[in-house]
Amino acid sequence: MSLAHHLGLFLGLCLVLLARLQMARGLANCPTGCECDDDTLMVNCGEGTLDVLPIALNPAIQRLVIKNNKLKTIDSSMQFYAQLTFLDLSFNDMVSIPERSFAYHAKLQELHLDHNKIGQVSNRTFQGLSTISVLNLRGNLIAELEYRTFSPMGKLAELNLGQNRISHIDPHALDGLVNLRVLYLDDNTLTTVPDELTFQALPSLAELYLGTNSFMTIPSGAFQDLKGLTLLDLRGAGLHNISEDALKGLEALRSMDLSDNRLVTIPTAAFQKLGRLEELNIGQNDFEMISSGAFAGLRELRHLELTGAQRLRRVESGAFTGNSNLEHLNLSSNKQLSELPATALGGLPHLSTVVLKANQLSTLDEGLVPWADLQTLDLSENPFVCDCRLLWLRHLLLSRNSSGQYAPVMCAYPSALRDLPLAQLAEPLLGCAHGAASKQAIIGILVVVCAALITTLALLLYTCRRRIRELLKGHSALGRKEREYQKTFSDEEYMARPPPGCGGVHPAAGGYPYMAGHGGSGRPIPVTEL
Repeated sequence: MSLAHHLGLFLGLCLVLLARLQMARGLANCPTGCECDDDTLMVNCGEGTLDVLPIALNPAIQRLVIKNNKLKTIDSSMQFYAQLTFLDLSFNDMVSIPERSFAYHAKLQELHLDHNKIGQVSNRTFQGLSTISVLNLRGNLIAELEYRTFSPMGKLAELNLGQNRISHIDPHALDGLVNLRVLYLDDNTLTTVPDELTFQALPSLAELYLGTNSFMTIPSGAFQDLKGLTLLDLRGAGLHNISEDALKGLEALRSMDLSDNRLVTIPTAAFQKLGRLEELNIGQNDFEMISSGAFAGLRELRHLELTGAQRLRRVESGAFTGNSNLEHLNLSSNKQLSELPATALGGLPHLSTVVLKANQLSTLDEGLVPWADLQTLDLSENPFVCDCRLLWLRHLLLSRNSSGQYAPVMCAYPSALRDLPLAQLAEPLLGCAHGAASKQAIIGILVVVCAALITTLALLLYTCRRRIRELLKGHSALGRKEREYQKTFSDEEYMARPPPGCGGVHPAAGGYPYMAGHGGSGRPIPVTEL
């Protein structure tokens, strides 16, 4: 063992004795720019110029925060603070962490080393951290994860490795993390989804962040061992397609982010595996149309974000068939979206929030959704043509004016109404003299139907006027007259006589009523008798 090493140990021992002596006196040396509280056992060093760890703090401290300083490394003075439960050394200039730097910190529960310049870690870096639950290494320069890098930390629940330069992960790098629930691997340089063996070592994983990498595609069954995963973040992962079995095994998934990829179609077949999914963000992709039944497999979907799809032009009728539990729908900032058929959003009885902001919509159908049932509505920043077709929307906005839950709608056309609020326009300005066009059409149809019924009834009355007159005179009088006429007929003639028509005219009489006499002769019946 070198002389320098002996001198280092001797110096460290002296410093420990000095610190314990200060603690015995109830005093601790608090560096300039730090706040030291011996009652709560907390030390917080704000932004400053500290380039080494303080060596004379109270050894009993439990929380130490030295952020936004100029620390270059973790030196031997760290061993003096073996009672730490929380350590934050983020936003410093640390390039490396010496091995066994935390060998004496069996009580440490959270370690934050994010936003430094650390380039490498190994399984010897974190020896001694047997009780740690949170390790944050975000924003460093780590390029790979070696074999069993984090195995000493069996109780680790959250591991943040985002915003590094990781391009390779040993299949057994995460072995031993049986209690890990949250893993950040986003914003690295991975070109493939980590090996299946990597995920097999994480039986408790609930949240996985893999966005901002360059996957292009997802291998079949890549996540099949993550049976308890509830959140999967793949935004900005460079995905061009998602195969039918890519999401196999994710039956428990509740939230997924597929935004900012290169998908040209909605991966409907893959979604069939996600029967419990409640939240989906699939905006900023390359599809041009949302087909009928595009999300058919997502029976429990409640929150859908489909924003910023620069090529999206149309949402087909029945696009959300099977999503009857949908409550929040955001279809904003789709710069070419100009077509929303009347039945595009049909079958959504629980819909409470609709955001159609910043699209290319010029009008909307009144039957698109049950507008009056919505709690939140945003139709702003669309090039609406303010005419009689939007009179219903004007009435709706006026009825909700006091609540502030509905965003104002501004007119784009005609030019005379440009930039004017729709809700403040009088009906004549919208070209509506007698109400909405739909109401006018209904009234017109009713008028035509009524006129047709009246005309038909008049014709019927005119045709049967004589018969009606007979009925009004009463059956008794007619009966007496009929019996008198019957006396002049023989039995055979009477039996052969046809019944009177609607006008009471005998067909053989040439339009005049005759009564047959004896010998076959007849005489005209006087009108008075009729």
